[in-house]
Amino acid sequence: MNPDELKDILTAHGEWVREYYYEGNGSYSDSRRADLSRADLSGADLSDADLRGAVLRGADLRRADLSGAVLSGADLRRADLSGADLRRAVLRDAVGLPYAPAIPDLDAQIAAIIKAQPERLNMETWHTCETTHCRAGWAIHLAGEAGKVLESFVGPAVAGTLIYLASRPGVPVPDFYASNEAAMASILADAGVA
Repeated sequence: MNPDELKDILTAHGEWVREYYYEGNGSYSDSRRADLSRADLSGADLSDADLRGAVLRGADLRRADLSGAVLSGADLRRADLSGADLRRAVLRDAVGLPYAPAIPDLDAQIAAIIKAQPERLNMETWHTCETTHCRAGWAIHLAGEAGKVLESFVGPAVAGTLIYLASRPGVPVPDFYASNEAAMASILADAGVA
């Protein structure tokens, strides 16, 4: 795909997002199976995009908004996802995602820590020290060395997202940008703790 075609797709998708969400109509831009190899999509608004089976090999997706995007079967080998927003993204059968460990009862483990000491949850920063983290930071911390390695490659937001996806298959990724109170309530609810 040449740069002009890519620009047209991104422009059409941006218009669709604005019209759909803000005006209730709009024509949808379909990017299924598109070849976006090595495309510069850094900072692009791809929220709710249909990228099923798209080839994003080597694409620059740093800080891209992929929230709610459908990336099932997409080829993400060597794609740079640093800082990308993957909230609510569907990544089933996507190829090339870095290894993310599954943590049994992830929310229950976090809930046990923060219920005893609520000050150990700080949603304003990923990590403040070895004992205080945000929700994604706790997932990374609980994953141990594998979590640290993952974070070093893709950043804390994507690392937390991938660990949550591995730990809770089929369950939407939580909001890593919620307030402390909202995050605490969500963690306790997801853990089944009163």
